[in-house]
Amino acid sequence: MPDSRSILKMPVPFRWGVATAAHQNEGDNTNNQWAAWERQEGRIQNGQLSGKATGWWDLAEAAADFDRAADLGLNSLRLSVEWSRIEPEEGVFSATALRRYHEMIGLLCERGLEPMVTLHHFTDPMWLAWLGGWENPRVGDYFGRFVARVVDALGDQVHIWCTINEPLVYAYSGYLEGSFPPGARSLPRASRVLRRMMLAHGRAYRVIHAAQNDAMVGIAHHMQVMLPAHPGWLLDRYATRLADHLANGTSLTAVLLGRLTPPIGWGETVPELIDSADYMGLNYYSTVRATFDPTRPAELFTRRFLDPHGELSELTKSGQHFSEINPRGMYLALKRLSAYKKPIYITENGLPDRLDAIRPRFIATHLAEAWRAIQEGADVRGYYHWTLVDNFEWSEGYNLKFGLFEMDPETRARTSRTSAAVYARIAQANGIPRQVMERVAAGAVPTYFAG
Repeated sequence: MPDSRSILKMPVPFRWGVATAAHQNEGDNTNNQWAAWERQEGRIQNGQLSGKATGWWDLAEAAADFDRAADLGLNSLRLSVEWSRIEPEEGVFSATALRRYHEMIGLLCERGLEPMVTLHHFTDPMWLAWLGGWENPRVGDYFGRFVARVVDALGDQVHIWCTINEPLVYAYSGYLEGSFPPGARSLPRASRVLRRMMLAHGRAYRVIHAAQNDAMVGIAHHMQVMLPAHPGWLLDRYATRLADHLANGTSLTAVLLGRLTPPIGWGETVPELIDSADYMGLNYYSTVRATFDPTRPAELFTRRFLDPHGELSELTKSGQHFSEINPRGMYLALKRLSAYKKPIYITENGLPDRLDAIRPRFIATHLAEAWRAIQEGADVRGYYHWTLVDNFEWSEGYNLKFGLFEMDPETRARTSRTSAAVYARIAQANGIPRQVMERVAAGAVPTYFAG
């Protein structure tokens, strides 16, 4: 879709931000299940611990990074609160921790950075883990109580809430694939956890709106854009539809229609879940290929993989590439979500790139595809790049570098990358200038610009 303008303008207003998470940035989080997991041999690449992370529990260090974000021209920042700090023991809430978060969010607001607050981003307090975590039938009660306390303490400064980050990733990685705590490999357990997370989201949505009628509440969904390995093959198209339902349809159907479909239900409708999203949160990293494979009955005869002929990102701990770099997947994801007639925030998008060789092009082309979806009616209201500063990337430790700013894990010193300057140009222009695209992705210019 060529365009004759010199800039691909985004709507006004538009939220330009970065996405972060508490455990990956605060440091000294020692009372959650991830801290215990890190101490088990072989769980984290090179035996690394999150340790001081990026040091954000020190408000001075957080403020310095917030200054960096503001200096880029950003106007929003997504962060999470750490449940184990706020409720260190079951039923015991820390006024000190809530005050610290209030101060941290105040620092954002002082810098013109509107906060988007995530209430659960992969970590659970140890007391909850000891009670069975998200397999405990009462987890929805516990989470609802926690959400009510947080909204009461922070609601005067926060208008946009994300209840749960990537529930499918949490359930899959912890209970089926085994790379997250508790390291289980059980489809029934994974299904049970995902079901309870969906139900807890519905309850949290109602709790937040009871306290804040005008709040924007949603969920951050990791969208796996599925493409058939062989589009002309009927069985591959079937495998793709099945894989798409499991990865995307289950969660989207739950939060929009309130219906629980396999593997988390048999079509029953939960009233509390109906229309429990004021916006759709999109975490997009990669497209995935799907093919029919008769040797995989346990995976419903479906095999998913990255296109080996595509452009692939850096290797993970397991020796697999983190993602296939496919900007068109952003367009496809946004078009899919736009069918639900909800505002959309791109709540995460990024890639590991320690040399910063690909990231400038990645940012410009993915945003250009978002612009293309907007031209066709997608109500996209913001973009949050993952992430501001290199941080602790879960089982990958400090080995995958997603930051606009490089961080030395030993000294925590920050160094601005070229991609930070590219993103700054885009944010400050509220769109992708042609000159930026010519510099970082010259081959893409004819796709979006005329002449």
